[in-house]
This record gives sequence, C-alpha cells and structure tokens, in this order.
Amino acid sequence: MKKYNKITPEGTKDLLFEECLTHRYVERLLANVFACHGFHEIVTPGLEFFDVFHFDSSAISQECMYKMTDKRGRLVVMRPDSTIPIARVTATNLQNQSKPLRFYYTQHIYRNAPGLSGRSDEIMQSGIELIGASGKRADLEVIVTAIEALSKCVPDFRMELGHAGFFQAIAEQLPIADHWKEDIRATIEAKNYASLDTMLDHLEPSAAVDAMRKLPRLFGGKEVFEEAAAYCLNDKAAETLDYVRQIYEALTVLGLGDRIMVDLGLVQRNDYYTNIIFSAYVEHFGDAILTGGRYDNLLASFDSPMPAIGFAMNVDAITRVLMDKNKGKKIPDVDILVHGEDGYEIKALNYAANLVEQNLRCENSVFADREETLEYARKMGISRVDFVGDTIETVHRINL
Repeated sequence: MKKYNKITPEGTKDLLFEECLTHRYVERLLANVFACHGFHEIVTPGLEFFDVFHFDSSAISQECMYKMTDKRGRLVVMRPDSTIPIARVTATNLQNQSKPLRFYYTQHIYRNAPGLSGRSDEIMQSGIELIGASGKRADLEVIVTAIEALSKCVPDFRMELGHAGFFQAIAEQLPIADHWKEDIRATIEAKNYASLDTMLDHLEPSAAVDAMRKLPRLFGGKEVFEEAAAYCLNDKAAETLDYVRQIYEALTVLGLGDRIMVDLGLVQRNDYYTNIIFSAYVEHFGDAILTGGRYDNLLASFDSPMPAIGFAMNVDAITRVLMDKNKGKKIPDVDILVHGEDGYEIKALNYAANLVEQNLRCENSVFADREETLEYARKMGISRVDFVGDTIETVHRINL
C-alpha cells in the first residue's frame, strides 16, 4: 500500500511558479555579487563519505546527517555542509594553487532537523569561502561582501558581530569538564537565561562565573565594548574584544554602522570557528538568514593547515521573506498564443520560434480547434491569439 506517494518527506517542500522564479532570481543575484568580487563557482558532490565530516571540530553530529552505504558498503552522507567539502577540495586538489583561493557556491545541504522545530531538512545555501588569507583586510572583505549580498536581496536586516575566542577565554577559567562547557555554550546560543543561571548556580562564585552569566546580555552598539571590558579576565579576552572593536569601527567608517550590532554571546554551533563570527537576521524570520566567520583550524583536519573565512546564506529563507513582502518575482504574461490549423502544425511551430527570437513570450496551442484555443486564452488572460494556416490571422483580447 502506497502511504507516502502523494507527500514530500518532512523538512522538504515543492517550489511552484512565483516561488520558484524568486528562488532562481535570488540565486542569480547572489552569484553575480560574488563573481564581481573575484570569487569562482565551485560545486561539490551531493554525496560525500561520512569521514569527511567525522572529526572533533566539525560540530556536525551523526544524528543530523542523512546516512547510507554505497555499493561497497562504505558509509556515505548527503552533504550536510558546504564549507567542509570545499576544505577537502582545497587540501586534495588545489594545494599548489596560488593563495588565497576564492570560492562561491549555491547548493543544497541536508540535515535532520529536530522534530517540531519548523526548520527544513533540505536547504539551499549560497556563500563564499576565502581560503589562504588571514588578518583584518580579509575579514572586512568577507563581511562587507556579505552585507552587499544581503542588501541586494533584503535591505532591512541586522548584522551581529562576535568573536569565538571571547567565550573560549571565559570558559577556560571555569573548573568544569569540556562537555559541561559545551552545554553552557548551547544554552548561551539559545539565549536561555534561566537555564544558564541554573547551570552556573552549581559552581562556586567567581569572576569567571559572573562573566559567563553576563555574556549573553553583552549585546548592543558601541557601548558594549566598555561594558564587556570589565569581564576581560585575561589577555586573550581583552585581545578578542579589541579585535571586534576594530572590525566594528572599520565598518562604521564605511557607513555600515546602522546595520551592525555587537553580540559577544554569539557562539556558533560549528566549533571550527576560531575568530570573528557574524550572523544576520531579518524581521519575521526567527533563525539567522546568514552565518559566517573565520575557521583557521579547519584545513588542518585535512593535513593542509591554512587560514580561512566565509559565510553561508539561506536562499530558501530569503525567498520566503521576499514572497511574504510581496516582492517575489511574478510569472510573466504570455504575449501570444499560436494555434496551427490542421496540416499547418509545423508551420505554426516555426512561426512561434520566430516570435520567440523577437523576445516575445509565445505559447503553442495544443487544442484541436479554434473554440478551445480562444476559451483557453480567455482563462489565461492571453491578449493575442495568432491562427496559422495559409495566412496568419490575429485575434486580440477585445475580440476574444
């Protein structure tokens, strides 16, 4: 008995008509921005070996991967991430290429989302990776490119800046096991103040506990830097805070200050982030629409250590936002419906092809007679019908 032949798997959906057009429009828009900044397109396989993602700092759990076996019994997964496969390509095929390497991609990732989370299992992502470059110039280029790309699609957004090292610097001062630190990190990521306070209440009072308790509340404009300075317990924390300040001030000079917020409680799931991290949000969409950051240790997992930074944008989410704001792409009207009389079908097809070459949208009638053709034109709002026989007879909407 076919139970599931009329539905899609949980976390997936069909794209129809205007939504599909808008989706493709966003993809092309982003690709053009990335290409204009010197990034080159890359496509990685939809199937990868499980081992590509199975290392300590990947932060992609086995539970969230779609797994299967190939014909030789080897464990493979549907691509759950785009950055890690690009790191694999760089380490294996592009070692001798001049650095830095500039990649952009638009491709699906697949992850088992938690039940009732409302998140998709199949997500179209578009993003860039700048590999083999470190320092403030590289960080600023990637962040500014992210802002430009978002501005082309959804002008009303907020970018949040943080630093992976700030949380790490505080966590190092806590006398607890690594798994407990990870639980605290996940709680901060969710901005669950109550759970965080409950966890920290089990620890002896200290400056580190106070700093960790305050961390998710260190959010806002430039005033955050002064407030956060009181919680810099060591040189590492002070250095990370100063670096975020430098990036923030540079973006302000570029005139982007009104889009930027500081969030020192920004602690991304992907543990391979090592330095500056950033996320972007738009109204009426709960999750980040863009996430990114520096991941200088990732390439070492493929025996090819080098610095890198990048970001990924959720194309599905951007499409949804545009559709909700009635800014989606509309299906263009058909200019002419062409009907071939009996015995003139090929002539009609050639005639329609000539119209298309004139940049007219032309649809061929598949109906048997004129009455059905005209009725179809009325229903579809097609303003002109051309009947092809010995001669061409044109009927306009006023006569339909």
